[in-house]
Amino acid sequence: MKFCFLSSFAHLALDPRADRVSGGAELQVALLARELVRLGHEAAVIGGDTGQLDGEVFEGVKTRTGGAFHTGAIVDTLRAIPRVHAVLREERPDFVCVLGWTTWMFLLDRMKHRLRYRSVFICGLDTEVNGEFRRQNPVRGFFFEEGIRSADFRFAMSEYQREQFQRRGEPCGFYRNLILPRSGPLNARKDIDLLWVARCQAIKQPHRFLDLVERVPDAVCHMVAPREDVALWETVRDRAARLQNLTFEERVPYREVQDRYDRARVFVNTSEWEGFPNSFIQAGQGRAAILSLSVNPDGLFDAFPLGRCSGNDFDRFVTDARVVLSESSGQMALASERFVVEWHDNRRNVQCFLAGLA
Repeated sequence: MKFCFLSSFAHLALDPRADRVSGGAELQVALLARELVRLGHEAAVIGGDTGQLDGEVFEGVKTRTGGAFHTGAIVDTLRAIPRVHAVLREERPDFVCVLGWTTWMFLLDRMKHRLRYRSVFICGLDTEVNGEFRRQNPVRGFFFEEGIRSADFRFAMSEYQREQFQRRGEPCGFYRNLILPRSGPLNARKDIDLLWVARCQAIKQPHRFLDLVERVPDAVCHMVAPREDVALWETVRDRAARLQNLTFEERVPYREVQDRYDRARVFVNTSEWEGFPNSFIQAGQGRAAILSLSVNPDGLFDAFPLGRCSGNDFDRFVTDARVVLSESSGQMALASERFVVEWHDNRRNVQCFLAGLA
C-alpha cells in the first residue's frame, strides 16, 4: 500500500540536516511513515515549503513540497491547493493521512473521489474531538469537523479520544503514539531538577511553569519553548530572563532534545489539553519522573507511580513538585521508563494502525 501524509513540518523530523524545530504531531507523522516503509509499504510526506528540495528520500520516506499551506493564511491555502492536488496525482496514494486539526481535512475530502484515495484522520489533541476546537474557532472548526465526519478512517490515540468519537457516532481505530528510539545509552548526569518542553502556545500555559519556577527558587529549572505564538513567546522570554534559577532555550533540534529529558529529574507539563503527549514518552525514555498540572491521559498517573497529577490546583502543584523532586530518583524514575515499554511498542502499534485500515 502507498501512504501520503500532509504535514506542515514532518519533513524536518526526517531530515538529519534540519535544525528547525517542529512539534509532536509532526514527529508522530515522521515515525509512522518510517515504520510503514520498514514493513514494506510506500510512504511520502507532503510538507510546507520551508526551502527544502522536492523529492528527497530519508530512510525510505519521500518528501514532497506542497507550497506554503503551513502558514494557515487563506491566500497561501488557496495557492497551495493546485500544488497539493498535483503532488497527489503524481504519487497516486491509496491513503492520504492527516494527524491533528486542519481545514485541509475538508479540502482533501473534496479531492479524494477524483484522485481515488481514501482519507485518514488521526486525532492529536483531545480538543479536536470534544468540541472545544470548534467552539474557539467556529469557521475553521466547522470545515475541520466536516472533514473528520467524511473521512474514510479515523484513529484515536487515547481512550478518552475513542470515547469522544463514539459519542459523535464516528467509528474509529486505535493505536498509541510511536517512540523515537534512543540513539545512545542513558548516561547523562541528572543536573536539571524541573524541565519544561513545548511549543509556545496558549494551550500549553508556559507562564504556569514560570509561576512554579518562582515558587521553588532552590530548584534548577530548564525551559525549551520554540516560538509559535510570537506575542506570548516574547512575554515568556522576557520573564524567564529575570529568573535566576531558570535556563531558557528557544529551540533544540529533535536529535538533541532527548539530552534535556535525560538530564532531568522531573519533567513538567502545564497544558490545559493534550492528546497523549510525546513529551511524556521522552521523559520516560530519560527516566524522568513526571509532574502534570492537569493532564492525566488514560489515567497514566493511576496506572503507574511515575509522578503526580495535580488536578489543576496550582497550590497542590507546588507541593507536588517538592514531593516528586524528593522521590524522583527511585520508583518514579523506573515506573516512568516502564510505562513507555508497556504502552508504546512501535511494532505493535503500527500493526494496530494497519488493522484499523482493514
